Amino acid sequence: MLIGCGAAVAGAWATPGYLGSFAEQAEQAGYASLWTFQRLLVPAGSGMEPVYHSVLDPMVALGYAAAKTSRIRLGVAVLNLPFVSPAVVAKQAATVDVLSGGRLDLGLGIGWMPEEFALTGASTPRRGARTEEYVAVLRTLWSGDGSPFSGEFYTVPEGKQEPRPVQRPGPPVLLGGMSRPAMERAGRIADGWITSSRADLTKIAEAVAVIQDAAAAAGRGPVRIICRGVVRPGGDGSGVLSGGYEKIREDTAWLETQGVTEVFYDLNWDPAVGNPDVAPESAAARATEILAALTP
Repeated sequence: MLIGCGAAVAGAWATPGYLGSFAEQAEQAGYASLWTFQRLLVPAGSGMEPVYHSVLDPMVALGYAAAKTSRIRLGVAVLNLPFVSPAVVAKQAATVDVLSGGRLDLGLGIGWMPEEFALTGASTPRRGARTEEYVAVLRTLWSGDGSPFSGEFYTVPEGKQEPRPVQRPGPPVLLGGMSRPAMERAGRIADGWITSSRADLTKIAEAVAVIQDAAAAAGRGPVRIICRGVVRPGGDGSGVLSGGYEKIREDTAWLETQGVTEVFYDLNWDPAVGNPDVAPESAAARATEILAALTP
């Protein structure tokens, strides 16, 4: 199993210094991947978790991390596709892939918060059907052959978008979503699937079966299963990835037996790390402690 970690993108420790130095530390420690996420708005009176209150843009942060590293893979989990044109995301992804030397994993979601749909002018109906075309547009633009694309929702005129990504045919596309249709779609068209921060990991094997069955039905081999590890070091141990460090390691090994191929410990979800009310130095110290204790 591959083990990654969350980048310094949420809370007061999401600074240029900590984003860069933590990326370097993670790479040197042997972590396989570094991950960002997206949040565009915290609605007034929503009571959202502190981790969402102050978040760097995920693609810009990955571009910054690319300059500080040379081997670790760089992922976003996830960029919500209804909020951005596929042409813009194709360009952003190709740029990060070029600047990182071919290390991007592009995670896409369909969004869930009404206020963010209102903010971006996005539409909620038929998001599943849009996702299928969205991925097709990305791959059309990354192909570099200038082919047009005409669908129900998106059109690509004949022409090229350069530079092409380093990875061919393009960066791996990973889809999120916890509903059965979303999981089946991931198995059918994506390179992998990413769990949400609220996923019930005790039932992960059921989700894995749905995804891999869909992949097999589409004539594809097994796809990647990536788990966002919302770690709770020092917790009561009642949940997966909660408790002492040895317990968290045991839980990670158990996830592998359930069909998970990759776990990334998203330290931003620790209340002493991704909270904007925690001092940057304190958050970084806590993150460094967790990083060292869970080194692959």
